[in-house]
Amino acid sequence: MTLPEMQDLIARGPYLNWLGLEVLALDEDSIEVRAKWREEWVASTRLMQTHGGILAALIDFAADFALVCRIGHGVPTIDLRVDYHRLAKPGDLVAKGRVIKFGRQFSTCEAQVTQDGALIASGRGTYITAPLPGKPPGA
Repeated sequence: MTLPEMQDLIARGPYLNWLGLEVLALDEDSIEVRAKWREEWVASTRLMQTHGGILAALIDFAADFALVCRIGHGVPTIDLRVDYHRLAKPGDLVAKGRVIKFGRQFSTCEAQVTQDGALIASGRGTYITAPLPGKPPGA
């Protein structure tokens, strides 16, 4: 999948489009995107921190779409773990995901979210890569 094709795929999803994702790099087993900061992400106006749900969504997106780079379509998440390392302040975030283990039934991927080079959150997900019922393999 090319970078413009991936950007087009992301733009078709209303939630991903709302996140303001711009593909920076991709290869067969990884993806890197920039998420354009939105005021709606603020969880606490006193701290001006980005809500942890946004960070978790970026972890899940980057891990899942690392698989999209390999197989050409999204897959269901069956497990997701997120670790929060520091507060994300107003400003764009960069999410990087990569495939750790690709399997016929399940695959494992990891992702990191950074801001200005500092690690904000990291995580690992497990995804179903077996053919879905009613879909031929590779569809």
